[in-house]
Amino acid sequence: MDQLRAMRVFVRVADEGGFAAAARALDLTPPVVTRLVAELEEQLGARLMQRTTRRLTLTDVGTEYLERARQILADVDEAAAAAGRDTREPRGHLRVLLPPALAVHQLAKLLPAFHARHPQVTVELHSPGPVETVDEGFDLTLLATRLPLQGDFVARRLARTEVILCAAPEYLARHGRPDHPTGLARHDTLLPPISELQQGIAFQRQRPGDAGAGGGLETITVVPRRPLLTTHHTDTMYAGALHGLGVAGLPSFVIEDALLEGALERVLPAWRLFSLTIWAALPSRKHLPARTRVFLDFLLQAFGGEDRDPWLAAAGCETGGC
Repeated sequence: MDQLRAMRVFVRVADEGGFAAAARALDLTPPVVTRLVAELEEQLGARLMQRTTRRLTLTDVGTEYLERARQILADVDEAAAAAGRDTREPRGHLRVLLPPALAVHQLAKLLPAFHARHPQVTVELHSPGPVETVDEGFDLTLLATRLPLQGDFVARRLARTEVILCAAPEYLARHGRPDHPTGLARHDTLLPPISELQQGIAFQRQRPGDAGAGGGLETITVVPRRPLLTTHHTDTMYAGALHGLGVAGLPSFVIEDALLEGALERVLPAWRLFSLTIWAALPSRKHLPARTRVFLDFLLQAFGGEDRDPWLAAAGCETGGC
């Protein structure tokens, strides 16, 4: 038995003062209404109504049950309405897991525009460190990977970011601008811990005349001299480059503003180190709250949603085109 349905029928019988009138109001047949109330009484183990040929009256138990049933049904309807609003209208709290550098250099400056469009949505950014997989405890997970995503979730590509070399113009004025990766042997560098670079740094560029993406790539591996700074912390490396410490390899989304402002200059513009795809991933498509949907749409619009680097394009510094 559907207890909620039977409860609704009982309340309507009490309100209408009879089974026939309740049946008409609910667009049910009188036998169905009678059966549902009888099943409810059987389940409760108590008679709720006294029935005669002329009138229907509630028992003492029925009177008390009617009051409680009204409150229960009101709470159920209110909960359903709230859930419906949550699905239809952008409102509520949105929890997003993402890498710290993406939060600092991209999301922070985009949030004012998002909140202007959707003032009823609050956003919590959780950035404890590198993000390697989707976390179902969050509404949305943003992550950057070199390999395709795998798992039981829904993912949308936001953009591609290239990891490229850059340095402060003052540094390059003092030390010169290399025209080939082998020229890094004469430069101070800012790199990950040296143990990871024993095999050298691999550089890629498109061979002249080869337009196919992925095909016609020229690759060269260079072992740089001992770096002045080694760190996994992206923003520490970024700060070092800004202050003229040396040549750093950084994602384009981190250095976009510095390139636009002239605080950093791209080094070896024909070459990239590698590319990362930035994804927005969701645990499931089912019952997607409006706040999550509009935030995902906002990110797709902001980043382009294509397999290209929008930050180098904005800075007029795409690989091979600077």
